[in-house]
Amino acid sequence: MESHTTNLLLWVPLLPLLGAIFNGLLTLFYAKSEHGAPRGLVSAVAVGAPLLAFFVALKLFFELKGMGEESRLMIQHVATWMQAGQLDVGIDFMLDPLSAVMILTVTFIGTLIHLYSVGYMSHDRGFSRYFTYLNLFTFSMLVLVLGKNLPIMFVGWEGVGVCSYLLIGFWFSDIKKANAGNKAFITNRVGDFGFLLGIFFLFVYTMNHGGATLDFVGLKAFFEALPKGEALTVTVATTAALLLFIGAMGKSAQVPLHVWLADAMAGPTPVSALIHAATMVTAGVYMVARCNFIFSLSPLAQTVVASIGALTALFAATIALTQSDIKRVLAYSTVSQLGYMFVGVGIGAYGAGMFHVFTHAFFKALLFLGAGSVIHAMHEEQDLWKMGGLRSKMPITFATMGIATLAIAGIPPLAGFFSKDEILWHAFGHHHYVIYGVLLLTAGITAYYMFRMLFLAFFGTPRDKHRVEHAHESPWVMALPLVVLCIGTVVVGFLGVPHVLGGHNLFGEWLAPVVGHAEIEGFSAGFELGMMALSVLVAAIGIGVAYARYGKAVPATEPTRTAWWDVLKNKYFIDELIEAVLIKPLRFIASVLLYKGAEENGIDKAVNETPRLYAGISGAVRTLQNGLIRSYALMMLVGAALIAVYYLLKFDTLH
Repeated sequence: MESHTTNLLLWVPLLPLLGAIFNGLLTLFYAKSEHGAPRGLVSAVAVGAPLLAFFVALKLFFELKGMGEESRLMIQHVATWMQAGQLDVGIDFMLDPLSAVMILTVTFIGTLIHLYSVGYMSHDRGFSRYFTYLNLFTFSMLVLVLGKNLPIMFVGWEGVGVCSYLLIGFWFSDIKKANAGNKAFITNRVGDFGFLLGIFFLFVYTMNHGGATLDFVGLKAFFEALPKGEALTVTVATTAALLLFIGAMGKSAQVPLHVWLADAMAGPTPVSALIHAATMVTAGVYMVARCNFIFSLSPLAQTVVASIGALTALFAATIALTQSDIKRVLAYSTVSQLGYMFVGVGIGAYGAGMFHVFTHAFFKALLFLGAGSVIHAMHEEQDLWKMGGLRSKMPITFATMGIATLAIAGIPPLAGFFSKDEILWHAFGHHHYVIYGVLLLTAGITAYYMFRMLFLAFFGTPRDKHRVEHAHESPWVMALPLVVLCIGTVVVGFLGVPHVLGGHNLFGEWLAPVVGHAEIEGFSAGFELGMMALSVLVAAIGIGVAYARYGKAVPATEPTRTAWWDVLKNKYFIDELIEAVLIKPLRFIASVLLYKGAEENGIDKAVNETPRLYAGISGAVRTLQNGLIRSYALMMLVGAALIAVYYLLKFDTLH
């Protein structure tokens, strides 16, 4: 593929970085001020930075689109980063159809979330610090998706990890929220270890077989040159793919590394929208799609990715059935939808997986910002069982969230329908019938718990009359992003209308030069339409059941608990299991073996006893130097006598 150089690419991540630096300096300068940095200035810079980045991204997109399909590749070399022996890593950015989709998504959705945050965080004392982190988060994600090689991608990968830690624990004076930030950070480090091993493995293997490279273009050429189907090729691809996928599991919260995402709700709600929609959690799916030339060589790795994706989709959806916190319902729905995306890229339908990333960004950002609007109106109340009857109080929030709920449930012609159905169709068409069945069941559960949330929040009579009576629609700065995202939720799905419905799947065709086509053969158009109708029917059944239980007359309190309800409510006790199997033994090792055993009885004693030993020796020696002349005279006499005796004995021996 012929590449084109550009000097504009750097500006896409650089603009949010400049925004972060500017607001960071303002935060430090006004640290002792009672009111903090000027909010108008902070807002203008914070919102303007990703907005300008979006316009630059848009210009680059149209330039890319104007090129020939096989030559759509722009590269900008910024500097040399590491150069030693065969290791040559540059600070290089790359724009191709795949990264173009991501930078447009990140900058567009990110700008709306920044704008929304101006209203949501308007009374917070850490206003400028918040936007510093938010701009930095956007910068990190853009570096991740634009990186031309694995080390640069890893820099962005770690950058979003650090920013998520800072933002999840933003209100760090609350120990629970600070711990949630720690949990996210530590869990992600487990996945990152696998990712690093994958990078090292690829470097060493390519170094030993024709030339070290960590560059995506170079790696693709290297793997394409390997003999297809041979055992060594499959083994190398499987090892590399599985190590990289461990990183994706952590970042994208796949079972068993999913435990951090629900607790990440401790951060401000717009942060949740940013993490769940435009950045961070979709990074794992993007990485697998970016490394498709490795995953495609390993049927085992593909099976693992798709299986874990399907398991996660169902697992998280069942947990969402019982959650009372509006943000936690959405958090588990994200984990579940990420499972769909991994199934897509796992079965080789990379375009379908990325299409769900793209559409999900719109309706999930809308759902989170809508939830934030509700929480804002309810004075920080997040419990669905204290809401109800908000439909008339918040018509814009209700209407936009309602459309987003229909979209995630898979109702046509909204965005979620097209992207989710494409994954379902590929799962069936490629004969992954068990995975298809799991995803179909999950689609019905998704429709049920999402409408349960909608009915509990907006329908029926208020269960906390005082709070609901004083609830009101959010200001325009928060309502406008809802409306824009709602429009996106309605229209972006039409970029992927399948051929059977008279469309051309423009999204899939756009990504084809990077991720290829996943063809399905042997089925008639009528059969495909029937499968489509089946998925809609399952979603409709889920909505119908939710309406029967919560839509007609919302119960005043939660329904009677059962054993299974408790299991789901407590998230299958996975946290407790990790606590018992992993954390408690580690604490025991740390406190008893390492602290009491090694530190207190080993290192501390060695450190403390050494001075005592020297003190004893010096005390004994000190008695010889007591300052009394008669003692010194006596010692001199004794010494002289000893010397005299020594020489007398020696002289006598010699003779």
